Amino acid sequence: MTSASLPSLDRLDLLWWLALLIQALAIPGTLLPLLPGLALLPLGALLWCWAVGWAAGWPALAVAVVLLVLGWGAEALGLLLGPVRLQATRWSYLGAGLGLVVGLLGLLPALPVGGPLLGALVGPLLGASLGEFLSAPASLGPPGLGRLRRSLLVGLAVVAGMLVSRLAQLLLALLGVAGFVLVTAGPWALRSGV
Repeated sequence: MTSASLPSLDRLDLLWWLALLIQALAIPGTLLPLLPGLALLPLGALLWCWAVGWAAGWPALAVAVVLLVLGWGAEALGLLLGPVRLQATRWSYLGAGLGLVVGLLGLLPALPVGGPLLGALVGPLLGASLGEFLSAPASLGPPGLGRLRRSLLVGLAVVAGMLVSRLAQLLLALLGVAGFVLVTAGPWALRSGV
């Protein structure tokens, strides 16, 4: 096949593919806490708006912003519902945050395999459990098996909330990429004669 028979990509084609690539990077970003995640959806849509103008690009941006806001809601609900139901202390949240950082940086020496991905689960579990254990109300009695059991339940609730939140964000990222393709490919394909 000669280069003369290959279709040429114009500037708009390249910008569409770049916007799609930026949005597709939201998918792994929803699974790894260090990457931007759903925030990349509006970024790709803004690039598309810049390429085609506001009149043609606003639907893609609207879809991306709605999915970003839904993702923020999923994050908040996932992190709050389980521990709130157990009446966890604020120290469990602080412990979970510190545990996440420690787990992602690989500072958990007891994890010979799994690296940062396993650390992102074990770190918040241990951090939230330790934070809850150390700050549990005195009405629960002296430190013992009852407090240890409760602190482990809070830690598991935090990790379960994180997993549910990540799964919801992954689904929203997939919807965002598919929505971008559906919203932008129709008019763009008609314009370019595909």
